[in-house]
Amino acid sequence: MTTRYVAIVNGAAGGGRCRARFDSVKNRLEAGGIVLDVHFTSGPGHATELVREASARGERRFLSVGGDGTGFEVVNGLFPGTEGAVVAMLPLGTGNSFLRDFGILDEEAAIAAILRGRENPVDVVRMTHASGELHYINLCGLGFTATVGKLTNDRFKSLGVLGYVAAVVISVARLEHPVDSIAIDGGAVDGRPAAMLVFSNSKYTGGAMKMAPNASLADGALDVIRVGALSRGSLLAQFPKIFSGTHVDGLDVHESPARVVDFVSPRMQPCMIDGEILMLAPKRLEVLPRALTVVA
Repeated sequence: MTTRYVAIVNGAAGGGRCRARFDSVKNRLEAGGIVLDVHFTSGPGHATELVREASARGERRFLSVGGDGTGFEVVNGLFPGTEGAVVAMLPLGTGNSFLRDFGILDEEAAIAAILRGRENPVDVVRMTHASGELHYINLCGLGFTATVGKLTNDRFKSLGVLGYVAAVVISVARLEHPVDSIAIDGGAVDGRPAAMLVFSNSKYTGGAMKMAPNASLADGALDVIRVGALSRGSLLAQFPKIFSGTHVDGLDVHESPARVVDFVSPRMQPCMIDGEILMLAPKRLEVLPRALTVVA
């Protein structure tokens, strides 16, 4: 029995490592009964276009080959409008945060999961922003998180987790505590200043950092992590705890479930979404329960 996927390959991911590794991995998958219709991306946004074109032809099974950002583009090619989509992921890029929730830590585990073919329903988050909407499956981070993500992408991406740590240390010097007033599930408005706000669908970010230790991919809710107006020293002291997820037990760190998050006064700002840095004015986040099937 064979299984067919449209493979969307970001050859530039991981500093070109993805393209260098893909042929070998492709041979292994095909030897295991996987049929691949391969399409290489040519630049940012191309994966989304390729998925939309394939979906219009009736394709419903996709293999995202690259990092978390490639997966983000694939998801946005499917939403809104594609019913019954199935996505598998092959982490040959820099980031591999999303698959960690399934215990898939490396390329070998991902290959085994694809060959096994077990399908899992996962939630998708729809963000409405001032210019339209987008969808994500990992997390959206504002404030310090976005600052670190941008610096990582600009200067340290090739270093993986170590690059993220370096960006954290440098970004502490420009620490701010902006106010993004939000209301969770129609409740009272929370306008406290915060070093960062993170809206997590899955547990991990930046590879092995357990940003939202209590998040679940299929519970119909986000985990909202608010880190308050910490000093630079306090933030640095808390940071190592993120690898175990114990940072959420710290002073002025709060975790709340949410099905809908409304931004009371949307403002244009950098947003880190599934590893990508986008300039957006978020207006609403809404969980779409079990809207996507992931092979993992």
